[in-house]
Amino acid sequence: MNIFQIISEIEKVDPEVYDRLDSRRSIFKHMSGMGKTLAAAAVPMAFGAVLNKAYAQTSMAPGVNDVLNFALKLEYLEAAFYNQGLGAANGTATAVQTALRAGFSATNLAALDKIRNDETAHVAFLRTALGTNAIDAPAANTFDFTGGKGGTPGPFATVFTAPATFLAVAQALEDTGVRAYKGGAPYLASNKDVLTAALNIHSVEARHASRIRTMRRAGAMNNAASQTAAGTDRSASPKSWVSGNDGGGPAPAQTAAVYGMGAAPAYTPAVITFPGEENVTQGGVNLQTALSSLNFPAAAFSEAFDEALPVPVVSDIARTFVITGSTFI
Repeated sequence: MNIFQIISEIEKVDPEVYDRLDSRRSIFKHMSGMGKTLAAAAVPMAFGAVLNKAYAQTSMAPGVNDVLNFALKLEYLEAAFYNQGLGAANGTATAVQTALRAGFSATNLAALDKIRNDETAHVAFLRTALGTNAIDAPAANTFDFTGGKGGTPGPFATVFTAPATFLAVAQALEDTGVRAYKGGAPYLASNKDVLTAALNIHSVEARHASRIRTMRRAGAMNNAASQTAAGTDRSASPKSWVSGNDGGGPAPAQTAAVYGMGAAPAYTPAVITFPGEENVTQGGVNLQTALSSLNFPAAAFSEAFDEALPVPVVSDIARTFVITGSTFI
Protein backbone atom coordinates (compact mmCIF):
# COMPACT_ATOMS: atom_id res chain seq x y z
CA MET A 1 0.00 0.00 0.00
CA ASN A 2 1.66 3.19 -1.17
CA ILE A 3 0.25 5.72 1.31
CA PHE A 4 2.14 8.63 -0.16
CA GLN A 5 0.84 7.89 -3.65
CA ILE A 6 -2.72 7.77 -2.28
CA ILE A 7 -2.27 11.07 -0.47
CA SER A 8 -0.86 12.59 -3.62
CA GLU A 9 -3.95 11.47 -5.56
CA ILE A 10 -6.27 12.84 -2.86
CA GLU A 11 -4.42 16.14 -2.94
CA LYS A 12 -5.23 16.48 -6.64
CA VAL A 13 -8.96 16.63 -5.89
CA ASP A 14 -8.73 18.20 -2.43
CA PRO A 15 -5.78 20.61 -2.12
CA GLU A 16 -6.73 21.23 1.51
CA VAL A 17 -6.48 17.62 2.67
CA TYR A 18 -3.50 18.49 4.89
CA ASP A 19 -5.21 21.53 6.34
CA ARG A 20 -8.17 19.40 7.32
CA LEU A 21 -6.09 17.45 9.80
CA ASP A 22 -2.71 18.99 10.30
CA SER A 23 0.16 20.62 8.49
CA ARG A 24 1.61 18.80 5.47
CA ARG A 25 4.84 18.19 7.32
CA SER A 26 3.10 16.76 10.36
CA ILE A 27 0.80 14.41 8.49
CA PHE A 28 3.67 12.94 6.50
CA LYS A 29 5.63 12.49 9.71
CA HIS A 30 2.60 10.82 11.25
CA MET A 31 2.21 8.46 8.31
CA SER A 32 5.89 7.56 8.27
CA GLY A 33 5.72 6.62 11.94
CA MET A 34 2.63 4.53 11.35
CA GLY A 35 4.42 2.32 8.88
CA LYS A 36 7.13 1.55 11.41
CA THR A 37 4.87 0.66 14.30
CA LEU A 38 1.98 -1.20 12.69
CA ALA A 39 1.87 -4.54 10.98
CA ALA A 40 1.43 -4.18 7.24
CA ALA A 41 -2.08 -5.63 7.37
CA ALA A 42 -3.18 -2.96 9.88
CA VAL A 43 -1.91 0.01 7.93
CA PRO A 44 -4.91 0.34 5.58
CA MET A 45 -7.33 0.36 8.51
CA ALA A 46 -5.31 2.94 10.41
CA PHE A 47 -4.91 5.07 7.29
CA GLY A 48 -8.66 4.98 6.74
CA ALA A 49 -9.22 6.09 10.31
CA VAL A 50 -6.96 9.09 9.77
CA LEU A 51 -8.86 10.16 6.67
CA ASN A 52 -12.19 9.57 8.36
CA LYS A 53 -11.09 11.90 11.11
CA ALA A 54 -9.93 14.47 8.59
CA TYR A 55 -13.21 14.52 6.71
CA ALA A 56 -15.78 13.59 9.33
CA GLN A 57 -14.47 16.29 11.62
CA THR A 58 -15.01 19.04 9.10
CA SER A 59 -17.28 17.54 6.46
CA MET A 60 -19.15 20.78 5.84
CA ALA A 61 -17.04 23.19 7.82
CA PRO A 62 -14.85 25.73 6.04
CA GLY A 63 -11.25 24.70 5.48
CA VAL A 64 -8.25 26.86 6.26
CA ASN A 65 -8.22 28.39 2.79
CA ASP A 66 -11.95 29.12 3.01
CA VAL A 67 -11.49 30.98 6.29
CA LEU A 68 -8.45 32.89 5.05
CA ASN A 69 -10.18 33.91 1.84
CA PHE A 70 -13.18 35.11 3.81
CA ALA A 71 -10.84 37.14 6.02
CA LEU A 72 -9.23 38.47 2.85
CA LYS A 73 -12.63 39.65 1.60
CA LEU A 74 -13.13 41.63 4.80
CA GLU A 75 -9.65 43.09 4.57
CA TYR A 76 -10.29 44.10 0.95
CA LEU A 77 -13.46 45.80 2.17
CA GLU A 78 -11.72 47.66 4.99
CA ALA A 79 -8.70 48.64 2.91
CA ALA A 80 -10.97 49.98 0.16
CA PHE A 81 -12.90 52.02 2.73
CA TYR A 82 -9.85 53.80 4.12
CA ASN A 83 -8.15 54.21 0.75
CA GLN A 84 -11.27 55.65 -0.87
CA GLY A 85 -11.89 58.00 2.03
CA LEU A 86 -8.38 59.15 2.89
CA GLY A 87 -6.42 58.40 -0.27
CA ALA A 88 -3.82 55.70 -0.73
CA ALA A 89 -0.50 55.82 1.11
CA ASN A 90 2.08 57.80 -0.88
CA GLY A 91 -0.65 58.72 -3.35
CA THR A 92 -2.08 62.09 -4.31
CA ALA A 93 -5.33 62.80 -2.49
CA THR A 94 -8.28 64.00 -4.53
CA ALA A 95 -10.06 67.23 -3.61
CA VAL A 96 -12.78 65.28 -1.79
CA GLN A 97 -10.21 63.23 0.11
CA THR A 98 -8.26 66.35 1.01
CA ALA A 99 -11.42 67.97 2.37
CA LEU A 100 -12.25 64.90 4.45
CA ARG A 101 -8.71 64.73 5.84
CA ALA A 102 -8.99 68.36 6.89
CA GLY A 103 -11.93 67.41 9.07
CA PHE A 104 -9.74 65.44 11.48
CA SER A 105 -7.26 66.67 14.05
CA ALA A 106 -3.60 65.92 13.37
CA THR A 107 -3.61 63.17 16.00
CA ASN A 108 -6.71 61.50 14.63
CA LEU A 109 -5.57 61.78 11.02
CA ALA A 110 -2.24 60.14 11.85
CA ALA A 111 -4.08 57.30 13.57
CA LEU A 112 -6.44 56.85 10.62
CA ASP A 113 -3.53 56.73 8.19
CA LYS A 114 -1.92 54.10 10.42
CA ILE A 115 -5.12 52.05 10.43
CA ARG A 116 -5.35 52.35 6.62
CA ASN A 117 -1.78 51.09 6.28
CA ASP A 118 -2.48 48.20 8.68
CA GLU A 119 -5.44 47.07 6.59
CA THR A 120 -3.34 47.20 3.44
CA ALA A 121 -0.68 45.12 5.20
CA HIS A 122 -3.32 42.58 6.27
CA VAL A 123 -4.38 42.20 2.63
CA ALA A 124 -0.78 41.64 1.57
CA PHE A 125 -0.20 39.08 4.32
CA LEU A 126 -3.33 37.06 3.57
CA ARG A 127 -2.58 37.07 -0.16
CA THR A 128 0.91 35.77 0.60
CA ALA A 129 -0.40 33.11 2.98
CA LEU A 130 -2.95 31.90 0.42
CA GLY A 131 -0.61 32.07 -2.56
CA THR A 132 -2.36 30.96 -5.73
CA ASN A 133 -5.52 30.21 -3.72
CA ALA A 134 -6.04 33.89 -2.91
CA ILE A 135 -9.14 35.47 -4.42
CA ASP A 136 -8.54 38.43 -6.70
CA ALA A 137 -8.88 41.98 -5.45
CA PRO A 138 -12.33 43.35 -6.36
CA ALA A 139 -12.77 46.40 -8.54
CA ALA A 140 -13.14 49.67 -6.69
CA ASN A 141 -16.72 50.07 -7.91
CA THR A 142 -17.64 46.84 -6.12
CA PHE A 143 -18.17 48.87 -2.98
CA ASP A 144 -20.68 51.52 -2.01
CA PHE A 145 -19.89 52.76 1.47
CA THR A 146 -22.98 54.97 1.53
CA GLY A 147 -24.97 51.78 2.09
CA GLY A 148 -26.97 52.45 -1.06
CA LYS A 149 -25.63 49.28 -2.73
CA GLY A 150 -24.90 51.10 -5.94
CA GLY A 151 -28.23 52.88 -6.24
CA THR A 152 -29.43 56.00 -4.51
CA PRO A 153 -26.96 56.99 -1.76
CA GLY A 154 -27.89 55.12 1.39
CA PRO A 155 -27.97 55.92 5.09
CA PHE A 156 -24.27 56.86 5.10
CA ALA A 157 -24.52 59.25 2.15
CA THR A 158 -21.96 61.61 3.70
CA VAL A 159 -19.44 58.88 4.51
CA PHE A 160 -16.63 60.55 2.54
CA THR A 161 -17.61 64.17 3.18
CA ALA A 162 -18.54 64.23 6.87
CA PRO A 163 -15.89 63.04 9.37
CA ALA A 164 -18.51 61.92 11.90
CA THR A 165 -20.16 59.62 9.34
CA PHE A 166 -16.78 58.30 8.23
CA LEU A 167 -15.95 57.35 11.83
CA ALA A 168 -19.37 55.77 12.34
CA VAL A 169 -18.89 53.47 9.35
CA ALA A 170 -15.31 52.77 10.43
CA GLN A 171 -16.53 51.67 13.86
CA ALA A 172 -19.07 49.28 12.32
CA LEU A 173 -16.43 47.77 10.03
CA GLU A 174 -13.80 47.39 12.75
CA ASP A 175 -16.22 45.92 15.29
CA THR A 176 -17.39 43.44 12.64
CA GLY A 177 -13.80 42.50 11.86
CA VAL A 178 -13.04 41.72 15.50
CA ARG A 179 -16.00 39.37 15.83
CA ALA A 180 -15.40 37.79 12.42
CA TYR A 181 -11.80 36.81 13.20
CA LYS A 182 -12.94 35.33 16.48
CA GLY A 183 -15.64 33.33 14.66
CA GLY A 184 -13.13 31.92 12.18
CA ALA A 185 -10.47 30.94 14.72
CA PRO A 186 -11.83 27.43 15.54
CA TYR A 187 -11.48 26.42 11.89
CA LEU A 188 -7.82 27.40 11.81
CA ALA A 189 -6.87 25.22 14.77
CA SER A 190 -5.38 22.54 12.49
CA ASN A 191 -2.69 24.95 11.36
CA LYS A 192 -1.06 26.60 14.36
CA ASP A 193 1.04 29.01 12.32
CA VAL A 194 -1.99 30.36 10.48
CA LEU A 195 -4.03 30.47 13.69
CA THR A 196 -1.32 32.50 15.41
CA ALA A 197 -1.16 34.96 12.53
CA ALA A 198 -4.95 35.31 12.45
CA LEU A 199 -5.08 35.99 16.18
CA ASN A 200 -2.37 38.60 15.74
CA ILE A 201 -4.57 40.36 13.18
CA HIS A 202 -7.61 39.95 15.46
CA SER A 203 -5.94 41.86 18.29
CA VAL A 204 -4.90 44.67 15.94
CA GLU A 205 -8.46 44.95 14.63
CA ALA A 206 -9.60 45.27 18.23
CA ARG A 207 -7.14 48.14 18.78
CA HIS A 208 -8.42 49.81 15.63
CA ALA A 209 -11.97 49.53 16.91
CA SER A 210 -11.01 50.99 20.27
CA ARG A 211 -9.15 53.90 18.68
CA ILE A 212 -12.01 54.71 16.32
CA ARG A 213 -14.39 54.71 19.27
CA THR A 214 -12.28 57.21 21.18
CA MET A 215 -12.32 59.47 18.12
CA ARG A 216 -16.11 59.28 17.99
CA ARG A 217 -16.34 60.00 21.71
CA ALA A 218 -14.10 63.05 21.62
CA GLY A 219 -15.01 64.34 18.17
CA ALA A 220 -13.08 64.21 14.90
CA MET A 221 -11.15 67.44 15.56
CA ASN A 222 -10.21 66.63 19.15
CA ASN A 223 -6.54 65.84 19.75
CA ALA A 224 -7.29 64.51 23.24
CA ALA A 225 -9.07 61.38 22.13
CA SER A 226 -9.85 60.09 25.61
CA GLN A 227 -12.09 63.04 26.39
CA THR A 228 -15.79 63.32 25.78
CA ALA A 229 -16.65 66.10 23.37
CA ALA A 230 -17.85 69.25 25.10
CA GLY A 231 -21.60 69.50 25.39
CA THR A 232 -22.24 65.81 24.75
CA ASP A 233 -23.81 63.26 27.05
CA ARG A 234 -20.94 61.16 28.39
CA SER A 235 -23.22 58.21 29.12
CA ALA A 236 -24.40 58.21 25.48
CA SER A 237 -20.94 58.58 23.95
CA PRO A 238 -19.14 55.53 22.53
CA LYS A 239 -16.88 53.76 24.99
CA SER A 240 -13.53 52.33 23.93
CA TRP A 241 -15.08 48.87 24.09
CA VAL A 242 -18.44 47.34 23.20
CA SER A 243 -20.96 47.78 26.02
CA GLY A 244 -24.02 45.52 25.97
CA ASN A 245 -25.28 45.46 22.40
CA ASP A 246 -24.04 49.03 21.97
CA GLY A 247 -27.53 50.25 21.24
CA GLY A 248 -27.32 48.75 17.79
CA GLY A 249 -24.23 50.75 16.90
CA PRO A 250 -23.84 54.03 15.06
CA ALA A 251 -26.91 53.47 12.86
CA PRO A 252 -29.10 50.79 14.49
CA ALA A 253 -31.25 50.17 11.42
CA GLN A 254 -28.13 49.13 9.52
CA THR A 255 -25.61 48.12 12.18
CA ALA A 256 -27.56 46.27 14.90
CA ALA A 257 -26.36 42.97 13.39
CA VAL A 258 -22.78 44.01 14.17
CA TYR A 259 -23.59 43.60 17.89
CA GLY A 260 -26.34 40.98 17.81
CA MET A 261 -26.34 37.21 18.08
CA GLY A 262 -25.84 34.88 15.15
CA ALA A 263 -27.41 31.56 14.24
CA ALA A 264 -24.80 28.80 14.13
CA PRO A 265 -24.36 27.27 10.65
CA ALA A 266 -25.06 23.52 10.43
CA TYR A 267 -21.37 22.64 10.39
CA THR A 268 -20.69 24.39 13.71
CA PRO A 269 -19.53 22.12 16.58
CA ALA A 270 -22.09 22.01 19.39
CA VAL A 271 -19.77 23.71 21.86
CA ILE A 272 -19.57 26.87 19.73
CA THR A 273 -22.35 29.44 20.00
CA PHE A 274 -22.76 32.99 18.79
CA PRO A 275 -24.44 35.09 21.50
CA GLY A 276 -24.87 38.82 21.13
CA GLU A 277 -22.33 41.22 22.61
CA GLU A 278 -24.66 41.76 25.59
CA ASN A 279 -23.89 38.20 26.73
CA VAL A 280 -22.97 37.87 30.43
CA THR A 281 -22.50 34.07 30.54
CA GLN A 282 -19.02 32.73 29.90
CA GLY A 283 -18.06 29.05 30.07
CA GLY A 284 -21.51 28.22 31.38
CA VAL A 285 -21.20 30.67 34.27
CA ASN A 286 -23.60 33.59 34.48
CA LEU A 287 -21.16 36.16 35.78
CA GLN A 288 -23.85 38.65 36.73
CA THR A 289 -25.41 36.03 39.01
CA ALA A 290 -22.15 34.54 40.26
CA LEU A 291 -20.78 37.97 41.14
CA SER A 292 -24.04 39.56 42.23
CA SER A 293 -22.39 40.79 45.44
CA LEU A 294 -20.37 43.26 43.35
CA ASN A 295 -23.55 44.98 42.15
CA PHE A 296 -22.06 45.56 38.71
CA PRO A 297 -24.54 46.32 35.93
CA ALA A 298 -24.98 43.72 33.19
CA ALA A 299 -23.12 46.00 30.79
CA ALA A 300 -19.98 45.73 32.92
CA PHE A 301 -19.88 41.95 32.48
CA SER A 302 -20.56 42.13 28.75
CA GLU A 303 -17.76 44.67 28.33
CA ALA A 304 -15.22 42.19 29.68
CA PHE A 305 -15.66 39.80 26.73
CA ASP A 306 -15.99 39.90 22.94
CA GLU A 307 -18.24 37.43 21.17
CA ALA A 308 -17.75 35.69 17.85
CA LEU A 309 -19.91 36.11 14.75
CA PRO A 310 -20.61 33.36 12.18
CA VAL A 311 -19.77 33.78 8.50
CA PRO A 312 -23.38 34.23 7.24
CA VAL A 313 -23.99 37.20 9.56
CA VAL A 314 -20.66 38.81 8.71
CA SER A 315 -21.47 38.39 5.01
CA ASP A 316 -24.85 40.08 5.47
CA ILE A 317 -23.18 43.00 7.24
CA ALA A 318 -20.53 43.31 4.55
CA ARG A 319 -23.16 43.32 1.79
CA THR A 320 -24.42 46.61 3.20
CA PHE A 321 -21.37 48.14 1.54
CA VAL A 322 -21.32 46.11 -1.70
CA ILE A 323 -23.27 46.93 -4.85
CA THR A 324 -26.32 44.84 -5.61
CA GLY A 325 -25.55 41.92 -7.91
CA SER A 326 -21.91 41.65 -6.94
CA THR A 327 -20.69 38.13 -6.23
CA PHE A 328 -17.74 39.41 -4.22
CA ILE A 329 -19.32 38.49 -0.88
